[in-house]
Amino acid sequence: MVGALEEATSEGVPSLVNCKRLTVKGKVRMGRSTRFVGNVSITNKSDEAKYISGKIEDADLDVSADAGLGALKPTVVKSAPIAGQKPGTSGLRKKTKEFMSENYLNNFVQSVFDAIIAGGTNVSEGTLLIGGDGRYYNDVAIQTIIKMGVANGVKRFWIGEDGLLSTPAVSATIRERGPVWQKSFGAFILTASHNPGGPDEDFGIKYNTQNGGPAPEYLMEATFANTTSISSYKICSDFPEIDLTKAGSTTVASEDGSSSVVVEVIPATQSHVALLKTIFDFDAIKALLDREDFSMVYDSMHGVNGPFAKAAFVDELGQPESVLTNHIPKDDFGGGHADPNLTYAKELVATMGLDKKGNKIDVSGPIPSFGAAADGDGDRNMILGSQFFVTPSDSLAVIVANANCIPFFSTQGGIKAVARSMPTSGAVDLVAKDLNLDFFETPTGWKFFGNLMDSKVVFKGKDYTPFVCGEESFGTGSDHVREKDGIWAVLAWLNILAANNPDASKPLVSVEDIVKKHWSTYGRNYYCRWDFEGVDKVAATAMMDKMRADTTANTGKTVGSYTISTADDFKYTDPVDGSVATKQGIRFLMSDGSRIIFRLSGTAGSGATVRMYIEAYESDKLDMSVATALEELTKIALEMCDIKTFCGTETPTVIT
Repeated sequence: MVGALEEATSEGVPSLVNCKRLTVKGKVRMGRSTRFVGNVSITNKSDEAKYISGKIEDADLDVSADAGLGALKPTVVKSAPIAGQKPGTSGLRKKTKEFMSENYLNNFVQSVFDAIIAGGTNVSEGTLLIGGDGRYYNDVAIQTIIKMGVANGVKRFWIGEDGLLSTPAVSATIRERGPVWQKSFGAFILTASHNPGGPDEDFGIKYNTQNGGPAPEYLMEATFANTTSISSYKICSDFPEIDLTKAGSTTVASEDGSSSVVVEVIPATQSHVALLKTIFDFDAIKALLDREDFSMVYDSMHGVNGPFAKAAFVDELGQPESVLTNHIPKDDFGGGHADPNLTYAKELVATMGLDKKGNKIDVSGPIPSFGAAADGDGDRNMILGSQFFVTPSDSLAVIVANANCIPFFSTQGGIKAVARSMPTSGAVDLVAKDLNLDFFETPTGWKFFGNLMDSKVVFKGKDYTPFVCGEESFGTGSDHVREKDGIWAVLAWLNILAANNPDASKPLVSVEDIVKKHWSTYGRNYYCRWDFEGVDKVAATAMMDKMRADTTANTGKTVGSYTISTADDFKYTDPVDGSVATKQGIRFLMSDGSRIIFRLSGTAGSGATVRMYIEAYESDKLDMSVATALEELTKIALEMCDIKTFCGTETPTVIT
């Protein structure tokens, strides 16, 4: 009875002033414009709720044959729970064909709608944003989400043109696009990030909230709970397909005139590029790019970043399109693996005069001064100089140390705080200490950085902004959005290079020069990550459990020339909201500050990925090869985890 009444009055409570008696038989919908006077009887024998509007006085109405919602009529489709729909740190990722199976996508989307509505979000106000990285099934999924959104009460949608929106652009659009009464209450992002795309590869979906950041843990837990008990989903099957190929607005009205839905296809790059122009000194960057002794190449790896790179570097900075490679998005990323590292960005790496281990190779012809790569959804980055690889950890440290070159920070009095994920090297720690910045070591996952950024605005705590953060997995960003931002990192490096090269008549200060100057000031954190991709998940979990059980026994143990001062499983208590994250990685912390870390990644579409991190600090020996500097620690790490026994291999698929 209560549920039926709420549904009948979802568009407003009617006036019953001067109504003596109201009798309703069947399903009806009413609103604030509905007025009942005297004795009124309404009958509806159809299976669709009919809308009653205006003044109804002393009447006996049969509305069974009246017009209904038409294309806006929701259908309830029976379903049942599907196992394995627990979202990880970056949403739900599975094989594309699994998402394409009956009810798989629908179940998860309905579970999200149920969770956010139960959490207090009024989806009929504001706008739902939808976009993705352009991978296979992206276009079909968008149409499905629109139809389900309408059925769940959404009245306005923004869709990225061609269905494309990078992950940082989603965050920027949520935060920046107006007017206020149309502000986005959240977004569905269709991406599996750096995972391969195509009908036989991976697909993914995540939900971001009104601050522009990933959904908090409680919301994802509620979503998962919903997936385990779902019995049906709502969809407006007759809602028309939306042409996503051109910007413009489509209004679909109900047949009875009671409601309408607006779907606006928006220019994908608009909000994000406009925001970036307020952050960086584009004039200084253009002057650098126009130098005769400077050249660059930016590889978007056929992901969503391509249009954003073109908008920034060609349209805004006036560069020839030849500075961009693989910048046309493809639904299978051109058959490649759109992960910006030395292994998978092999075309760019070779162009920059390096091999997949970061060693110099002979190259015929000139080598660009600057190289960068992006992943599938545009939130990751790799930075290269001429025959020089910048590790993500060093990149973060250099950006923090030189942040006052960037107007966004200098005009706000400089950075206040910095954070890194636990597996990221301690290079930025040294900068934070030197500059007296608040410093945080968090679990892997951008949501932990988002809490720190929103400490004052959302949680009424300390203000840590301006804020810079990063992860060793090629993710860097600041508080301008609530996601990591690949093109932001590229522009940050170019702004720093521009500030170090104010006089075009003088020799170019290169990427390598800036990094080596940084090492001479702070020392060098030799660092590498080994990825063992596609290993058996049960075996990998058993390996992690064994190391976790042995932490007490390993503490104080001597291994080779090292002593393990602490062996533990990283635990994090969030200083902002008090939440606790456990089992965030096995750590072997050596007495000299060296570290060995193991994690199971939550971002693989199938199987498991074991990540092994090795780090050693040197204050004086700055020119060793990484392999030489970490040789003994690597052997110790392989012995401590015994991955050969558990997973059948000691050979990584990727080394960064």
